[in-house]
Order: sequence, then structure tokens, then C-alpha cells
Amino acid sequence: MEIFFIRALQLILALSLLVFIHEFGHFLFSRIFKVRVEKFYLFFDWGFSLIMRPGKFSKKEDKALIKLPTGKSETEYGMGWLPLGGYCKISGMIDESMDVEQMKQPAKPWEFRSKPAWQRLLIMIGGVLFNFILALFIYSMVLFNWGEEYIDLHKVEYGMEFNDKAKSLGFKDGDIILKVDGNEVHRLDVDLLRAIADSKEVTVLRNGNEASVAIPDSFGLLDMGKETPFMTIRLPAVIDSVIPGKVAANAGLQSGDKIVSIGGVEVASFAQLNKALEAMREADRTTFDIVVERDSLVTLNAVADSTYLLNVTIKMVDYPTVKAEYGFFESFPAGIKYGVNVLKGYVSDFKYVFSKEGAKSVGMFATIGSMFPASWNWHQFWLMTAMLSIILAFMNILPIPALDGGHVLFLLIEVISGKKPSDKVLEYAQMVGMFILLGLFVLATYNDIMRFIF
Repeated sequence: MEIFFIRALQLILALSLLVFIHEFGHFLFSRIFKVRVEKFYLFFDWGFSLIMRPGKFSKKEDKALIKLPTGKSETEYGMGWLPLGGYCKISGMIDESMDVEQMKQPAKPWEFRSKPAWQRLLIMIGGVLFNFILALFIYSMVLFNWGEEYIDLHKVEYGMEFNDKAKSLGFKDGDIILKVDGNEVHRLDVDLLRAIADSKEVTVLRNGNEASVAIPDSFGLLDMGKETPFMTIRLPAVIDSVIPGKVAANAGLQSGDKIVSIGGVEVASFAQLNKALEAMREADRTTFDIVVERDSLVTLNAVADSTYLLNVTIKMVDYPTVKAEYGFFESFPAGIKYGVNVLKGYVSDFKYVFSKEGAKSVGMFATIGSMFPASWNWHQFWLMTAMLSIILAFMNILPIPALDGGHVLFLLIEVISGKKPSDKVLEYAQMVGMFILLGLFVLATYNDIMRFIF
């Protein structure tokens, strides 16, 4: 339960910041071009608001106005009770509020619809622009404060551990990844997985010699498997500590022992150790031999308990890391490069949404929340927030009615054709867009529920 609240708090904090910045982008450009903003809300206020500072003019008074109010108090500011987003209600446009009555009145000079197309375009892209700028700023400050640190794959002595999908392609446990399509790779991250999924050939170091693994054209990122990681850094089964009174201690295992085999099954890594124990459980073997390497090979007799765990901790391999540090001004070009790379990766992955497996991966708040760390970690929190800011910017600019991109699409049509779409067209488009978004919301929520149940 504690983990749930930590993740929920991180999710709400991140989304609150992103929604505020997004709506502020619309708000700022509206004020620059003297367009009235009726309401600016963090979270939704269906029924009532938690906090509200009313605007200076009521709707009744507003109908009689013939020029833009001069005071800054015309906007109603508030915070709603439903933390699912927020909104900035701009006078004279059809948005999610579906205030069509306002559109039946004669256009006023301070309304959105009265402004030139280029000004309306900037107002609509303001939210996306600010989300992207925020992401680049966060990445820059993360690099300035924490730098970048990673383990060089070329120096991973014990190589990698691969799942069944990877092994079916030809990878073998212990392989060291050297190149992808002839280009050297050094980091284990999502960019490496994308590169492998889109590649023709991966070069590995196997038993001291280079070998090639051919990647079929039909293979993609979603084919890498989701139950277990495609590959992880291999850890040898060397015991760091033994819990007293448990299976390993009763069998005589000691700190520093390297497990060679269990029940006759060869063990070369921590992952293989777990598989061997699972095999003991499935075979219902209550006793089995454990061969360990000390000064020489030693055979020990173990009696399993109901968990089929040895109750030991594995010694971590202290691989040297590569660390890059950035000064304040150096961090900005590095942060921009980092953010652009994240955007490119997300755009590349977006094509999978239209596949059967991709549709299953769509998620709502439960899925997003699970991506945050289980314990509070500011480094990971800010990286996750920046990535969500880029995702929010990209999703909002998609040419779907009811999203910013839908409004932008109609504005571009107007700029090119010189003809403004009628209010009825915009109204119907908004309704279609909201129907599409509602469908996506239902799909994402359904996937969340299915993941929770199963």
C-alpha cells in the first residue's frame, strides 16, 4: 500500500506540473494577442471547485462588453477536485466545454475567432510548445545535477543474459553486444533495443570470438517479449551472504561460494540459478545436491522448504562505469539532444499502437503510475516527468479533433485555402474528436483493469 501511495503522489505531482505548464502556454499566447481567457483551472471542476478566484465580469455583463477588458482579473482561476487534467477556457472558440451558445453571439474583438489565423495558430500550439520546452529544461537540469552514468557493454566480463525470444534469434547467454549494423554500441537502454529491433545484424563477442546474429525483417520491438527482459547484464551465481537457519545455511553454503550446479543442472549465472530451483519445485524434489566452487569443487546436500528458495544474496559485480558531467551552460545543448532523442524514439514506437499487441499496451493512470519508482527518487522522478511532458506534447499535436492538433489542422487548412471552416463544422469535428478520445480512454482503462486482475 505504501508503494501505491508513493507512486500515486509522484503521478499526481508530475501531471499537475505538466498540465499547468501546458495550459499556461495557451494562456500566455492568448494574453499576448489580447484574447480573453475566461477560466484557468488545474484539474477538472465538474460540479464544484476546491479553490476558486472569480473573474471580474459575469457572463451577463460580458455580453454587453464591446472591447477587451483591461484588468488582469477577468480570468477565473481555480483548482478542481478531479485530478485528470486541467483546462484553459478561451473566449470565442469551440473546445471541450462545447459552449455553442457563445458562438451564436456576434464575434467580439477580444475573442479567439476574431483574431488572424496565425495568432490563433500560435495560441493553439502554445501548450505543446511549453511542454516540449519544459522537457528540454528538465533534461538539462538532470544532466547538470546528476550527469550521465552507465556501464560500458564492451566491458561486461560475464556478458548478457537473454530471454527465450532473443535466444530464438541466435543470441546465447554470455554474449557481449559489440555492434548493431556495424555501429558500435555501449549502453544498455531502450535506444539499444530499438536499434536491434530495426537492424539486420548484431555483432557479439562469444567465447573470445566475434559472431553475427541475423535479425529478420519481420522482427520488431513488440516481439522482444514482455514477461522477461530481452537482455540483462549477467550476474555470476556467487554468494554474498547466507540467511541463518534457512536452506542454504543448513546445507553449508558460505559467503564467496560460486554455485556450479543444482540437482545436476548446470548453473552459470543468477538467472540460471532461479531456473534450476524452479525445475526442482516443478519436479517436487525435496532434496538435491548443490555443487559449489571454493578452493576446489564441493558437493553439499540441501533440503528444500515450501518456497524452494536458497535464501542467499548474490554478490554484485562491480563493473566500472562511464560518467559524463556537465557544467551549467554545457547541460543545455546536452539536454536538448537528449530530449530530441527521446521524442524521436517515441515517434518511432508510436507505429506499434496500431498493432494488436500495441493496442493491448495502451494504458491509463495505473499503467503510467507503475512506471514511477517504488521509492521516492528525485532523479528518476524528473526523468519520468520529462518523458511524460514529451509524450503529452506529441499526443496533443496529433491531428485529432478535440486535441490541439485538430485545431491546428483546421487552422492550416484555413491558411492554405483562405477560407475559414464554419462553426458547425468545428462543432461536429469537436464532437467526433471527443468520441474518439472517449474510446481511447475506455480502452486504456480496460487494459489497466485487465492488468490488475491478471
